[in-house]
Amino acid sequence: MTASPVFMPIRELGELVRTRQVSPVDLADAFLGRLESIGPRYNAVVTVTRERATEQARRAESEIAAGDYKGLLHGIPYGAKDLLATSGGIPTTWGAAPFREQVFDYDAGVIRKLEAAGAPLAAKLAMVELAGGMGYRQPNASFTGPGRSPWNADTWTGGSSSGSGAAVAAGLVPFAIGSETWGSILSPANNCGLSGLRPTYGRVSRYGAMALSWTLDKLGPLCLTADDCGIVLEAIAGADANDPATSDLPYRYDLFASMGRRFKLAVIRDVAEGAQDEVAANFERALRTLGEVADIEEIEFPEMPYEAITRTILSAESASAFQGFIDGGGASGLTAPESRHPYARLFIPAQDYVTALRLRGRVAKIADEVMSPYDALVAPSRSLTATPIDQEFRGVVAGSARDIMGAVGNSAGLPAISVPSGFSDDGLPTGIQLMGRAYDENRILAVARAYQSLTDWHTQHPPDLLP
Repeated sequence: MTASPVFMPIRELGELVRTRQVSPVDLADAFLGRLESIGPRYNAVVTVTRERATEQARRAESEIAAGDYKGLLHGIPYGAKDLLATSGGIPTTWGAAPFREQVFDYDAGVIRKLEAAGAPLAAKLAMVELAGGMGYRQPNASFTGPGRSPWNADTWTGGSSSGSGAAVAAGLVPFAIGSETWGSILSPANNCGLSGLRPTYGRVSRYGAMALSWTLDKLGPLCLTADDCGIVLEAIAGADANDPATSDLPYRYDLFASMGRRFKLAVIRDVAEGAQDEVAANFERALRTLGEVADIEEIEFPEMPYEAITRTILSAESASAFQGFIDGGGASGLTAPESRHPYARLFIPAQDYVTALRLRGRVAKIADEVMSPYDALVAPSRSLTATPIDQEFRGVVAGSARDIMGAVGNSAGLPAISVPSGFSDDGLPTGIQLMGRAYDENRILAVARAYQSLTDWHTQHPPDLLP
């Protein structure tokens, strides 16, 4: 290799592979080695898929040598959150001890699409057990141990895509696939200093993914840059007959979308109220930076119980998804003590669920009307930096800050991207999120790329993990 591939953006890495300056086999070996040697420090990895990755890397090398280059992901290894089904005897554990031996005889839709793009699967990555579906309150909610941030191993990566966040931030893989029902991509992106994209609901097939909430679940990438997120999204997006919720609207990542024009952004009034001081300060600085390329206005959302609506839908649907598991006593085998008694959510009244679904339609209409004049809404990705690994994350300082963006975005199925915005005094990353209207991924990616062209937060990595 002419240079270390670790922490190299996909566009640069892909060009080296395309021009055969870097071998896909050597690339796979380099990242497999880091997954095996460094991954355990951060409880980031469930299964290193060395045999499968090596076979796929050899195939990619042969294809490229024969002139059959498939695109920027050809020969680029990645990791997948361990709620995505994988064939070949590779376990799919859902992060939970009762399922640690679970295997499937097929690949999830996203895994198939990435294989078609020529990307070798290098690892199944750790996650919060059952993606947090049993109501966990602290980081030690996975049979692989609490997700540890590569920026400070005594702090939490965020959930539930904990391993996906840690693996990319530690340079174990160039990119990873995570999932979000409410915060599970944006939270690890914030805590680990990454770019994380939550696509529009229905943009990416969830076939073969563990169901937590059928009407809220979304799959998306965690990467080093916003540009990387766009590259990966193009590969995994698209209709799938196996997932009737997918849209048949085609997606093509447009690197030149909105290039050179001034953006129009909005900030919800008091959106940073209750946030940690350093988070609020970094957010204000980010707004000043964005002011170089955008006009920014303050807006208000009409008063509605946005968080209660989303929480009711999530709780009711997760209870239904896991009812057999709960009724059979399976929850008693989970790691987090508070997850072993999830019975309350089984008794959410049907009228509450139906009311939440009805109100969700109003939320989507309100969001579209409020956001229609703007390219994106801007907010802190999270109200606080990574919490200590031994501390509950609910009820901590700044934990009372409202999450209107998260509630509205997930209930209405809107796309959002989190990108790094700086660091706290103790060296922990902070992030800003950009949320757009449905299917406006290219627009929010354009704003994120413009921001990253003016900052270097996305180029900074844990010093002890540099090659």
